[in-house]
Amino acid sequence: MKVYIYTGLLGTIRKSGIAKAIYHQMSALKRAGIPYTTRQDEEYEIVHVNMIFPDAYRFAKKAKRQGKFVIYYAHSTMEDFRNSFKGSNQFAPFFKKWIKKCYEAGDVVITPTDYSRKLLLSYGIKKPIYSLTNGIDLRTYKKSPEKGKKFRMEYGLKPEDKVIISVGHYIERKGILDFVKLAEQFPQYQFLWFGYTNLSIVPGKIRKVLKRAYPNLRFPGYVEKEELIRAYAGSDLFLFMTNEETEGIVMLEAMAMEIPILVRDIPIYETWLPKDQAVYKASRLEEFAALLPEIVEGQLPDLTKAAYEIVKNHDLRVVGKKLKEIYRELEDGTVTQSNETGYSD
Repeated sequence: MKVYIYTGLLGTIRKSGIAKAIYHQMSALKRAGIPYTTRQDEEYEIVHVNMIFPDAYRFAKKAKRQGKFVIYYAHSTMEDFRNSFKGSNQFAPFFKKWIKKCYEAGDVVITPTDYSRKLLLSYGIKKPIYSLTNGIDLRTYKKSPEKGKKFRMEYGLKPEDKVIISVGHYIERKGILDFVKLAEQFPQYQFLWFGYTNLSIVPGKIRKVLKRAYPNLRFPGYVEKEELIRAYAGSDLFLFMTNEETEGIVMLEAMAMEIPILVRDIPIYETWLPKDQAVYKASRLEEFAALLPEIVEGQLPDLTKAAYEIVKNHDLRVVGKKLKEIYRELEDGTVTQSNETGYSD
């Protein structure tokens, strides 16, 4: 079997989590010994479609007509579309209808977690849905004091500074406004938010906080993978205040880098990241404010080893093996809606 990974308009979303997921698929297939291509003029039997642009939908329909097996990845839901860009809440119901149409263009759907699978089932999607993590390259993302020192030197941070980072788009759903509030509340700590979104498509309240100067908060923007790895390595806390995710690849990255994590207590992390066992969780701003200094000052137990044990199950080698199982079920015709569990966290 050979897999074709559709990459139309990939350059448009190069800085997104979906782009990361596509590259992860390539790496997982390589490790599993499964040949793949990104060229349409080659022979292939199975297609991966990750995007929901009209061109991707049209290609999925065309591939089906040609007798290919089509796997449509469900990275987006209506729930994580809300509170993102200008007008996203008003457009959310139409977005739901569109992504349902896209996902149903495949033979099967793959979504990162059981949580996102349940959301898709609630939409009435009839195609079989697998829950399979986006995965993480544990050979690349690993604890490194040397890289941490380099990060601090690059950013002018002293060895004794307590550094809190987050990663994501400049959107309300990611918790950026609460992140700023905590930075203001704790002037003794250094806060950095990595990631970027075109300011023309974000609400005014987000642009307002981004334009303000803060003595202990920086927005370095989008950085390449190696620089972000150094940032993880040199930080005292990964603070992820997101309100909704289908998985959150950055969570996997932080877990792999073995740094303490404080995340919002939302349904996606309820089962596979036990509270106060693998990561610390908070719901309200005052809860974050109470836990944050206790974690960075070492007053609470270190949970990083437990988190690493969990993320080992997300390694790309594991993902590659499970993709091979899905392909086999497609070819054997044994895929059904009722058996699409067992591939999740």
